[in-house]
Amino acid sequence: MSAPIRALLVDDEALARRRLRSLLRDEPDIEIVGECGDGGSAVQEIEALEPDLVFLDVQMPEADGFDVLDAVGTRTMPVVIFVTAYDGYALRAFEVHALDYLLKPFSRDRFEAALSRARDEVRRRREDGPHERAALAALVRELREAGSRPRRLVVRDGGRVSFLQVDEIDWVESAGNYLRLHAGPETHLVRGTIKGCAERLDPESFLRISRSTIVNLDRIRSVHPWTRGELVVVLRDGTQLPTTGDHGRRLRERLKPGL
Repeated sequence: MSAPIRALLVDDEALARRRLRSLLRDEPDIEIVGECGDGGSAVQEIEALEPDLVFLDVQMPEADGFDVLDAVGTRTMPVVIFVTAYDGYALRAFEVHALDYLLKPFSRDRFEAALSRARDEVRRRREDGPHERAALAALVRELREAGSRPRRLVVRDGGRVSFLQVDEIDWVESAGNYLRLHAGPETHLVRGTIKGCAERLDPESFLRISRSTIVNLDRIRSVHPWTRGELVVVLRDGTQLPTTGDHGRRLRERLKPGL
């Protein structure tokens, strides 16, 4: 007899989790190992419990289902059945790339069909071993592109996972293989490169001003000439950040032609 399929339920609505529990109660091969009501807890539970299957709500406050996928990574993400109220374009993306999804409100028959597909996928992964979830990665890319730039970034502090609103960031600096995100009085250390960060952030709001620094343009209080034709950027909190190379020229073009 094969091991039971270990399932995690992620939905910010207690009623929705209760319905999933009720439907799974009649499935002897499914073991519910946990429940979560927010994205940060979901990331922690997925990493700690290593479930085989996750019922993942797409639309949650503070951090949605795609934030959870970003934090865990599609390469190590368990089998996912998305639970969503999306329609239109987004649903077509689900149909092409996702293992399966449940459109709220869903029937028992639709639930059984999604669970059957999930069983087959769990069985296949157990037989074949770990591999990249190409379809899941493609889904994330397509829906992220449809929804433009990310609104949140994953922040880890020891065992705690939280999500920082992008518009709360004042500036970003490179620190080896990490980035320091400065947001008001708080500083968060996250893994990444300054180049990758610049590509993810909205260029209408953020600008790279040196090899190691990105600033939120809305936080700039003033800009002054510095040495050798460069500039120094002064933020609202008094932080001073020098430009380098062509980055100073781009800043001049963005803020005031001829500065």
